[in-house]
Amino acid sequence: MSTAFVARSLDEVRFWSRIMKEHSLFLRLGFRCEDTQLINEANQFYSVFEAIENRANTFDKNTDPQVIQRFNVEVHTAVSHIWAFKRKILGLILQCQLPGANNFPLLVDHTSREAFYFRNRLEQLNAGKLDPLPDAIINENVFFLRIMADHAKFIGHLLDPSERKLVDQAREFSEDFDKLLFQARDLDSMRPQSQTPPLLDQFLDQNRVSVKSLRDFKKTASDLIAACRIKSIIHPLLADHVYREAERFLHIIDMFESALTGQPMPSMSFE
Repeated sequence: MSTAFVARSLDEVRFWSRIMKEHSLFLRLGFRCEDTQLINEANQFYSVFEAIENRANTFDKNTDPQVIQRFNVEVHTAVSHIWAFKRKILGLILQCQLPGANNFPLLVDHTSREAFYFRNRLEQLNAGKLDPLPDAIINENVFFLRIMADHAKFIGHLLDPSERKLVDQAREFSEDFDKLLFQARDLDSMRPQSQTPPLLDQFLDQNRVSVKSLRDFKKTASDLIAACRIKSIIHPLLADHVYREAERFLHIIDMFESALTGQPMPSMSFE
């Protein structure tokens, strides 16, 4: 246990607890008015993760690592519960038990994958066993590239069909990230032979270019939605939500690049 463990734990919990809180809101907004039990459960999860987020903000890097380790266990329990809730919703939708609701099955699956990722990261942190750099580069990119591809699809479907140019742009981003994801999975299946510094460096460089473009597109869309300048059914908070996730992916890519080129990257390890 070290200050690096504390800092990394707080960074993960602060970011992802807010994401889980917002997922609760988005899912609630997609339920039908008669789905009172699901609405109540979503509201409860919103409160749980808001409390976690607020509590995480009371800690700092000098907090006793054992306190943070126990906190991570508590958060892990909450994330496990919201993951199960999301999978329950997905089952109801796919079994046609929520006709007329407005949560896409892919969106619900998407949010559950993020919960699973968060839960797994908490387990890694408490065990002190983060992936070695070559594995982390591939694993994180496979995860986030799919997240970015999903975002582009959601944006395309939630924009008004009359916003033809923006819909086309979203579709192009979806296709681009699908291709990047396939390439990442190819690199994954070629492990460990594929994990050479030159290949990983090129992999990061290529992904960074596309993520920056998508990040800028999301920022523009978010600003336009907030100003009521385009037609869509995208909640302003959802537009900001997907923008923040793109920003985080870029931050992760930059940290990997720094480590790969021999520069220190303290936030990515316990060393």
